[in-house]
Amino acid sequence: MKNHILKVFSIAMLISNTVNSQNKLYKINQDSTSTLGLLKYDINTTLQSVKHAFTRPIYWKKKDYTKLGGLIAGTALLSLTDESVNNFANKHSDKFPKLIRDVGWYFGSPQNYFMANAGLYGYGLFAKNEKVRYTSVLIISSSITSGFLQSLAKNAFGRARPGRDLGAFYFKPLSKEGGFHSFPSGHTVLSVTMTHAIAKQFKNPWVKTGIYAFGAIPPLSRLVDDAHWITDIAFSTALSIIVVDSIDKFLKKNNAFDLDHNRPSNKISWNFMFSGNKVGLIGTF
Repeated sequence: MKNHILKVFSIAMLISNTVNSQNKLYKINQDSTSTLGLLKYDINTTLQSVKHAFTRPIYWKKKDYTKLGGLIAGTALLSLTDESVNNFANKHSDKFPKLIRDVGWYFGSPQNYFMANAGLYGYGLFAKNEKVRYTSVLIISSSITSGFLQSLAKNAFGRARPGRDLGAFYFKPLSKEGGFHSFPSGHTVLSVTMTHAIAKQFKNPWVKTGIYAFGAIPPLSRLVDDAHWITDIAFSTALSIIVVDSIDKFLKKNNAFDLDHNRPSNKISWNFMFSGNKVGLIGTF
């Protein structure tokens, strides 16, 4: 997946230089600007969003580092259940519908993921639909950011996949073998990034729940297919949500697509919970 992320980022940089994108966000008339003008604007907005996401740690405060520490501590605590959850998944893998497993694989694979988003963005661009373009730019910029981070982590940690039968705590740092790229989960990063970005555009909590339920299929299928530990999936989910929320806040703060984001909405507020023997991600409507 690392190669796909790097290719997308390189192409975006090449195109941005070609169309002479600005060095910062700028304003355009979303209705009267030509299709090429919108494309230039969206590329620049995507690059600025990625830049924002990567530079945010510079401005972190004590509470931000506390949250990071909580995420790391929670992941470490959850790792104690890795092997038991994996054993449970293996015992019940035959009961997991093959269709669901196939959907999880295809939806979370980089090729299909980027093709789907290219189609989404293409519609928004040629139809001049600001809401669709906003959603697609949010997905693309978040995918580049979270995808690049998880690719670095995969190589740095070199965690053995469950299928290697080496245990949950076997690491081979800097390994180029796919069997040692378990942490974090690339399929989870992509599926959660897209579904969270899309779900944020809807007010109805039932619609949101349906979208999140669909986004949960790839992570579950990877667990059942013996490709990842539960901590791989949990950490990837948290990473994706954090990145999407950060970029979404950046785009709204700059009113990037002239959309009214101040209307009341039943949005979900996500928080991490670490207490006693419990660790989880809570969504408050």
